[in-house]
Amino acid sequence: MQLTDTDFQRLKQAKQLLENPGLAAKITDAIGKPIEHGFALLPKTVSNGIGKVTQMALTKAVDAALFTLKDASYTQSSDKWHKLGVALSGGVGGFFGLSALAIELPISTTIMLRSIADIARSEGEQLSDLATKMACIEVFAFGGESLDDDQAETGYFAVRTVLANSIAESAQYVATKGFSKEAAPMMVKIVTIVAERFGVQVTQKIAAQAVPAIGAAGGAIINTLFIDHFQDMARGHFVVRGLERKYGEQQIRECYEAIQ
Repeated sequence: MQLTDTDFQRLKQAKQLLENPGLAAKITDAIGKPIEHGFALLPKTVSNGIGKVTQMALTKAVDAALFTLKDASYTQSSDKWHKLGVALSGGVGGFFGLSALAIELPISTTIMLRSIADIARSEGEQLSDLATKMACIEVFAFGGESLDDDQAETGYFAVRTVLANSIAESAQYVATKGFSKEAAPMMVKIVTIVAERFGVQVTQKIAAQAVPAIGAAGGAIINTLFIDHFQDMARGHFVVRGLERKYGEQQIRECYEAIQ
């Protein structure tokens, strides 16, 4: 079955969202300073601890956000309200500086995960479905490279392929055990893998906030760009998933990769 013109345009727009310039470029455009300048200002203790803080933030977000949202019949996602919440947390984080990272990041990550799930729901996903929950977590891996990536592992479908086995294994285990203490190690596994990629973008965000004179206002702007980036990733991801359900995964991937 051939894609309709409408569905082809939706796929094309999804690819534009998923393959667009990354978070670092967006932040640099917004604040007028290269991210590299911020990297040089980060204390080594912060750089070394970002991985642990990122994994903690993602774990708390999964517990606090993903499994409390319910299926609903409406289709409009509340993107602006979620942006406002993340901007407020970024303003507080910008005011108190890097010392507030361990407090601010779990809050902003939880709000972002709720926004991702809200977008999933608006694109016809059932939040009660385990595969949807896993796909929401998966969004944090898009648009950020891990340290072990080569150039061939940075595209949307390439990242999905890298994550596929771990997500399938985790989903099967959780489906058997439920979200219980017995299933916790498998959830930790998938969160750890996603957090490695998510941590790249967290580092970029923190580096931007380390630039002098950013302050509370700059922190709010950077956090708004932060959630905007992941809302774009979520919208593109769940449009693709919806088209896969309609036409099949292989056909959508072939069409996606053929789009220039």
